[in-house]
Amino acid sequence: MYKAAVIGDSAGVLGFAALGLSVFCETDGEKIKKLITRLASGDFAVIYITEPAAALAEDTISKYRSSRLPAIVLIPAVEGNTGDGMRSLHEAVEKAVGSDILN
Repeated sequence: MYKAAVIGDSAGVLGFAALGLSVFCETDGEKIKKLITRLASGDFAVIYITEPAAALAEDTISKYRSSRLPAIVLIPAVEGNTGDGMRSLHEAVEKAVGSDILN
């Protein structure tokens, strides 16, 4: 059975534990990159990552963009949001549907 994980600072991700997701409180870029690689090679189908954490691991995340699994989804954090999460969601919807139906 596949699992879902959430990566980011503790304020932004601890609440997801109540939903049954595996939570990883991490703010160091190198550790985030290694964690993504480890989760991707395991049985994690979805990795949610806060925008600030994703900014520290862009090169690692880009390796998995064309992979079927895991899906890496950017989510807003408590602070430090860049809008990348919404931008990537719009791009994914446009790619899947043919037009941006979220606007």
